[in-house]
Amino acid sequence: MSKDHVASALDVSRETMSRLETYVELVGKWNPKINLVSRNSLSDIWSRHILDSAQVFEYGNLTGDWLDIGSGGGFPGIVVAILGQEHAPEMKVTLIESDARKSAFLRTVSRETNINATIITERVENVPPLGVNTLSARALAPLDALLGYAKYHLSDDGVAILAKGATHAREIAEARAKWNFELEEFQSRTDNEAVILRVGAITNA
Repeated sequence: MSKDHVASALDVSRETMSRLETYVELVGKWNPKINLVSRNSLSDIWSRHILDSAQVFEYGNLTGDWLDIGSGGGFPGIVVAILGQEHAPEMKVTLIESDARKSAFLRTVSRETNINATIITERVENVPPLGVNTLSARALAPLDALLGYAKYHLSDDGVAILAKGATHAREIAEARAKWNFELEEFQSRTDNEAVILRVGAITNA
């Protein structure tokens, strides 16, 4: 899907689109050095990464704070922060990424796009509980592990918005052996085998 098609699907302001374009340019510049995305997906970055990340934003709580864990190259955390500047300007977005080089990249993007994002260079389990309204993750860990992080960092009424691929049904079944949770499942608009999971009320089974 081309940039123009994605722009039409997102229906965002010219300023937001400019921020997204700056971000994509920075990914292209840094990717040969620190492998932010696969080389194959770089050519389809607007659909595979920008639009895919924007889906995560759609299902979050836009009041309160947002935490993205294992942020890597910033998908979805940076996209969430960019869209948040337009749709939820009071929302504070925090990205946790343990790799120092990727964190440096994320700080560069945050500065050059002028977004409201805090970057923490640390393992997610070593960061004190943040009590956020929304936690997101994409291509980080199995669902049962993600729910542990979510329970740790979410407020009592917070939700986790998790992008999952073809193994999502098995991961849900495995997670239910360890956790009780409320679940909504949304079909991905960028991958027929993928879903966006909205998970809340997470407690130990």
